[in-house]
Amino acid sequence: MPEVEAIAAVRDFVEQGGSVLLVIAFVTAVMWTLIYERFWYFRTQHRKEVARVKALWQARADHSSWTAHQIRRMLISDVRLNLHRNLGPIQTVVKLCPMLGLLGTVTGMIEVFDVMAIAGSGNARGMAAGVSKATLPTMAGMVAALTGMLFSIQLSRFAVDESERVADGLDLGQE
Repeated sequence: MPEVEAIAAVRDFVEQGGSVLLVIAFVTAVMWTLIYERFWYFRTQHRKEVARVKALWQARADHSSWTAHQIRRMLISDVRLNLHRNLGPIQTVVKLCPMLGLLGTVTGMIEVFDVMAIAGSGNARGMAAGVSKATLPTMAGMVAALTGMLFSIQLSRFAVDESERVADGLDLGQE
């Protein structure tokens, strides 16, 4: 029955934090899907792409003409584009998470003010529920953003380093 207890704990957490937590959970799931896709690409497809580009370059007889230099630039550019694909959306979602947490803060504080307007400041239980709805989404948005930022930086660094490594691997011939 630990599964039932875990589901109940998640349900209670969402009830305490409000509906903004569901939006943060969805956005975080999208972010992690994009991050996983990039790791999968780097571990599998990128190696095939590098092998294809190197084979195309090595198959050329001419490595030193102006045309060869332009073809080399094009091959490196294709690799670079594939390496950086989906990094922009990941960074956007990372920046969106704290904003959604702030939205949860504002909606929770509105609930606190509604309780105060109706029942006065003597209803501590009603105000506590609103404060909970204000702080939990903030925490969830910040945690999602921090973890996403760590992986986003790592992915971006890998993309830059790897594109430079591929460029260095395509030797230019001497005239």
